[in-house]
Amino acid sequence: MYVQNIVGEKFNEILKPYEISSEQFNVLRILRGQKGVPSNMFAIQERMIAKTSNTTRLVDKLLLKEFVTREICPDNRRKMEISITKKGLALLNELDPKVLEHEHFFANHLSNEELIQLNFLLEKYRTIPA
Repeated sequence: MYVQNIVGEKFNEILKPYEISSEQFNVLRILRGQKGVPSNMFAIQERMIAKTSNTTRLVDKLLLKEFVTREICPDNRRKMEISITKKGLALLNELDPKVLEHEHFFANHLSNEELIQLNFLLEKYRTIPA
């Protein structure tokens, strides 16, 4: 948890000038990965890193900043379709090199073998049945 806080705090320093949270960033990355195909709240929630995030609240905040759009699904009026906007894509394009630099900052302190071992051990923890 200590290491998670160190890495998370450094990451939040990158996002702070853009006034978005790491959870909002995660939603934008998920939507960019859709390659123009709208997503729904359930699909976004399923792919979130922090499963406890309030996806509706996150999307509402992104709507206010005009980073996403929300429309009623034409096939199912009870379902909302969420899409990333050009403004949201531009934000991610600006953040991409900074996020990559952040990842390299931590990765450069480990050898390739250590990175492989770390990834293996973290994946092992991630897949422990609850």
